[in-house]
Amino acid sequence: MAPQDRSRPRRWRTFLKGLVAVVVLVAVVAAVWVRGRMQGPHREYRADIEFVSEPTPEGFEVGVSARDITPDLSKFDSWKDVDRDSRFRPDKGDTYEDRNGNGDFDFVWLGGFNINRPAQGVNDPLWARALAFRQGGAVVAVVSVDSIGLTHERFIEPRQELAREFPQLKHVVFTSTHTHNAPDTMGIWSYRPIPSKFNHEYVQFVVRQAKEAVAEAIRGLRPAEATLATADLPPAGFVRDSRQPIVTDRVLSTARFTAAGTEETIATLVSWGNHPEAMGGDNPLVSSDFPHYLREAMERGLEGEAGMKGFGGTCVFLQGPVGGLMTPLGLEVPDRNGRDVHRTNGVGKTRALGENLALRCANLLRSPAARPMKDHRLAVIAKSVFAPIEGTFKVPIMLGLIHPGWYDGKARTEVGVLRVGEIVLLTIPGEIYPEIVDGGVETPEGGDFPGPAVEVPPLRQEMPGALNLVLNLANDEIGYIVPRTQWDTQPPFTYGRKDAPYGEENSGGPDVAQVIHRESLSVLRRLKERVPSPRP
Repeated sequence: MAPQDRSRPRRWRTFLKGLVAVVVLVAVVAAVWVRGRMQGPHREYRADIEFVSEPTPEGFEVGVSARDITPDLSKFDSWKDVDRDSRFRPDKGDTYEDRNGNGDFDFVWLGGFNINRPAQGVNDPLWARALAFRQGGAVVAVVSVDSIGLTHERFIEPRQELAREFPQLKHVVFTSTHTHNAPDTMGIWSYRPIPSKFNHEYVQFVVRQAKEAVAEAIRGLRPAEATLATADLPPAGFVRDSRQPIVTDRVLSTARFTAAGTEETIATLVSWGNHPEAMGGDNPLVSSDFPHYLREAMERGLEGEAGMKGFGGTCVFLQGPVGGLMTPLGLEVPDRNGRDVHRTNGVGKTRALGENLALRCANLLRSPAARPMKDHRLAVIAKSVFAPIEGTFKVPIMLGLIHPGWYDGKARTEVGVLRVGEIVLLTIPGEIYPEIVDGGVETPEGGDFPGPAVEVPPLRQEMPGALNLVLNLANDEIGYIVPRTQWDTQPPFTYGRKDAPYGEENSGGPDVAQVIHRESLSVLRRLKERVPSPRP
């Protein structure tokens, strides 16, 4: 009888023990990694700012700066779009030039619309444009970035660095124009999540340029005067609400800052709410969309018929209420020549929209409706808040893939109010539905949460300024801020729809709006307690 091989069971036991150890090790490493991602950067950071400058008749100063953030396409691979659908599809014959020889395609992925839209050229430059204000020795600043959006954690280090460099700086607001033709700065539209094609280096470059724009604006502060104007802007030819109830941002606000005692323009400011997506979802060109043509016209003027004289200086566009969903898509935009109408997306429609907006602003600033700003006090009330997150972005936020930082089911964000004399800026960390801002929240039949409207009163009626700007994508991008009673993901659907409306899939959930509304009311009412109304 042959002897038994007793070593075989031992080898199997050793193998199984080793396998279990490897699995346990991998699980531990994965758990540590996930936990680290859930923590997020600067976990203990809290915005807790309350400042009011002393009322002095003199000492108002303004500075402005613009930094180019256009990606250099020569540093990326080029590609041939065989079927001209603006999608990179090798299976359909699309090819690329591997310029750096790494055997992979390296493109600039445009943010917005879909995850496969590589840039093929530049229509107009992208900018980070900053305004700084000083009064009574205190400084505040706001910087507008031509991007699809930047999340909260990106701004913490720049704020801290600027505060160290400029001890007088009380607060800086970072906001995005939300152009759908700039590189992906959130990690959502870069071809694929695993392995990611997201360009972290470009985002770091944008944030650095935004910070430097603020620093340059502060260093360039000089005595100034301000002229303010606002008007109702009917939506026809300017904006379309693609979701009921039909409520658009009708408040067009503009200001001109001139060197004291002169007509030299330091800067102009325009704020209004509309998605910068008139170029369309098939556009392959880098562009700031209609803000480009608006800013160019305000600075340089428009030649030819129905033209205008420019103001000079630097124009800064601040995005207004843009949720709900404010869009130029599907809109007929008349040309300023009074004859042509732009129905298709592209450069023509985009240019016409920006120029028409500039004409309205220029006429306002040169009309009897424009008036000088006499009260120049500065004030800031800002606070960190925690928004409950559900739905599409819950897992990506938990894993730190976007908007890193998980706080027991909530994401850290920020609301605030900035007063610059008679201009009051409410900073909203996403895309708020205009009905929350100006009224018109409904409780439609079929909504998932019936009952009385939650987000009341409207925010703008609580704002005390001569110009009341509601900045969207300010210090964060948490997606659409949808009124709770209009939230609609389950059938039957509201307003007779056959399917769930667009918006909820790009929102943090049905409870975000009431948190943002409540905390916004809180900072506004605190401001009114601290500072008398600047309204005449």
